Amino acid sequence: MKIPQPPADVHIRSIAPADNAALAGVIRRTLEEFGAARPGTVYYDESTDHLYELFRAPRSAYFVAEQEGRVVGGGGIYPTEGLPDGTCELVKMYLLPEARGIGLGSHLIRTCIAWAESAGYTQVYLETMPELKKAMSTYERLGFRYLNGPMGNSGHHGCELWMLKQLSPR
Repeated sequence: MKIPQPPADVHIRSIAPADNAALAGVIRRTLEEFGAARPGTVYYDESTDHLYELFRAPRSAYFVAEQEGRVVGGGGIYPTEGLPDGTCELVKMYLLPEARGIGLGSHLIRTCIAWAESAGYTQVYLETMPELKKAMSTYERLGFRYLNGPMGNSGHHGCELWMLKQLSPR
């Protein structure tokens, strides 16, 4: 998958230890904004405060979006426990309001998908909530299809929608 360039004033990079607090803030502020800060979501995950450490796991990656030197969002790929062989999860994909509507979300998702393909994954799974309507339409546009139930053991029982994307064979 060819990854388009991000908007000119946005820089995409791998997560660093100093990003933990800023990313936890982005995630929690976004869920609060959409009325989705409830138990069973990433809002209450202890790992949300330690993303750098979480994404040190093998076959995982997290990408940070910076705009004018400020962290405005991110998204990652993680080998969630219990997923079928060859399947990873698109996780912790959130953007601040000022970073939306400029194509950055699609760019970050495509970056994650391209990384997943390069890591040998054949499917990308995600969990989301009905409150995140714009994200859902972006996932649909990028080829994710709805499932009837969850896959794997994410622990996010507060997510009510599940999607899966088949990746291009290598």
